[in-house]
Formats: sequence, structure tokens, C-alpha cells
Amino acid sequence: MIDSGNADLISGFRPQMLKFARLQLQDEAAADDAVQEAIESALIGLDRFAGRSALKTWIFTILRHKIIDTLRERGRTVQISSFGRDEGELDEAFDMLFKENEHWSPQGRPQAWGDPEEALAQRQFWQVFETCLEVLPARTARVFMMREFLGFETDEICATLVLTTSNCNVILHRARAALRQCLTHGWFGAEARA
Repeated sequence: MIDSGNADLISGFRPQMLKFARLQLQDEAAADDAVQEAIESALIGLDRFAGRSALKTWIFTILRHKIIDTLRERGRTVQISSFGRDEGELDEAFDMLFKENEHWSPQGRPQAWGDPEEALAQRQFWQVFETCLEVLPARTARVFMMREFLGFETDEICATLVLTTSNCNVILHRARAALRQCLTHGWFGAEARA
């Protein structure tokens, strides 16, 4: 029998799960289905949760597998409307990081982050990281999440989103650079931590 406290706790993750699923699936109904299936699977398999990770991590792993299955089922079908935000803004911000000779500009140069391992253990870091992801153009964030969170290989991402390998690599590079810049200012920068 499912403990109502555990069911409430698991259901409490639903808004964050929906946000993650919507970004990846670009389809409200498919995202809702994936989240619902993940919650049902978690509730059914709760007795198998060994506690070696946080409950939230375990549930998001289940959701991740549901999203991967859905994306693989879709194959090469892509909705053009899924590329909503303008990536030109990201291009402009990225170009400002470098001088004409392609070297770092003084204000664009990466700063030392101290101990990243320590930051990863802090809940506030992940809130800042999530905010930084939301600032990225939708397609850029989606490609980054497919690679880094869902574990897709570059060729799978290219096939799913109908991208060339070089375009995918450029998108990943720009996503990482934009995230680094956002995290530097929002978390690792001296003014943010003071």
C-alpha cells in the first residue's frame, strides 16, 4: 500500500517535472503524459527505492527515461514551431565575449570558480543553474539538456532535431559558454557570493 505522505511528496515534484518535460518534448500533452507515467512508476516502485540518492533524483531519473523513450519513438519528426526563442540574441551575447582577433575580451574572460564540487552540493546553486537554463533560447537549452542530462549522443540529437553535426556542436558550445557566463555572474562571481 502506498503511504499518502510519500505520494504527496512525489506529487510535489510535479511542477518541476513538467517544466523539464515541456522543454524536452515541446508538447504539452506529451510532457504531461511523461510526468504522469513517471509519477505512477515511482509510486508503484517506491518499495524499491533504496535511498542511495535523493528521492527527487530518483524520480527525475525515471522521468528522464520516459522522455528518452518518447524522443526515440518520435524519430525524426520535428515541429518547426518548437524553435520559438530567437537565437540571434545568444549569438550577439556570445560575440561580445571575444575581441576581433578571437581572443577573450577582458570582460568576457572566464573567471576562476573556486571549488565547483562544493557549489554542486548547495540547493541554491541548482536554482541559479535552472534560471540560467531558462534564459537560453529554447532550442539551445533543449540541445544542451539532451546531451548533458538525457545522455544522448550527438548523432542522436542531430537525428532527432534534424541538425548537422557542426550545427549541434556550435549550439552546445554556445550553450556551455552562455551557462558559464550566467553562472559566473549569478553564482560564482564575487558580487553574487558577498
